[in-house]
Amino acid sequence: MAIHLLASLAIVLYLVAAGGLARPLLSGGQPLNRLALSLAGGAVLIHAGILLGMHRGALDLHFFAALSLVAFVVSVLTLLVNLSRPVAALGVIVFPLTALLIAVDSFLAPPTLPQPMDWQIKLHVTVALIAFGVLSIAAALAILLAVQERALRHRQFGPWLRALPPLTLTETLLFRLIGAGFALLTLTLLTGALFVDNLFGQHLAHKTILSIVAWLVFGILLYGRWRHGWRGQRAVNLTLIGMAVLLLAFFGTKAALELVLHRGM
Repeated sequence: MAIHLLASLAIVLYLVAAGGLARPLLSGGQPLNRLALSLAGGAVLIHAGILLGMHRGALDLHFFAALSLVAFVVSVLTLLVNLSRPVAALGVIVFPLTALLIAVDSFLAPPTLPQPMDWQIKLHVTVALIAFGVLSIAAALAILLAVQERALRHRQFGPWLRALPPLTLTETLLFRLIGAGFALLTLTLLTGALFVDNLFGQHLAHKTILSIVAWLVFGILLYGRWRHGWRGQRAVNLTLIGMAVLLLAFFGTKAALELVLHRGM
């Protein structure tokens, strides 16, 4: 019951924070970024308590628990990004989705028990989660970049467009996040090769191959940016393709095994 109350409070705080961040985007009113981010910070702390309470302070990688954990990581990273580069629209995308995933994990998902892990595997999983979180934010920024470019081409200068950061700032932040995510994804693959037994064995082959494909996509994008100055729609497309492949690597096989075949990971 206590977990359900905490989950309800976190959901409300995430949604109110998203509403505060959305205000200037929708109406052109005064931004409530400081208040909204403070509420989101409170939601993140409660979310951490929920994860510790529901999953006994351990890394629970069952499907819905993993989704909630990833949403927590992405929300934390969203707060950190907004401290240095205010991008309110990120919270408008991330926080409602996090609220939804908390609701599913807390109220709808069956109870699960975390599987024991050695510290090496915990390190590998932690790096993988951070890499996924950073690249998820990059994908959200890529969507914002595409929307901004489309609006500018069609001369749609609404209040929501004026509330967004300049196009060059969004693009610069996008590539910084992709660079950081690529480095973390590289470390994920290296720690997997070092610490995970039979990386290409059953249940892991698809995850490994798809992770390598995503790594190649992001690597090609960064090389193209450095060598040929790639930007705009090409950068958006490659970012979203890489993120889609990574999403399949992280959750595609897990969903098939747990939700369709009813097998543990």
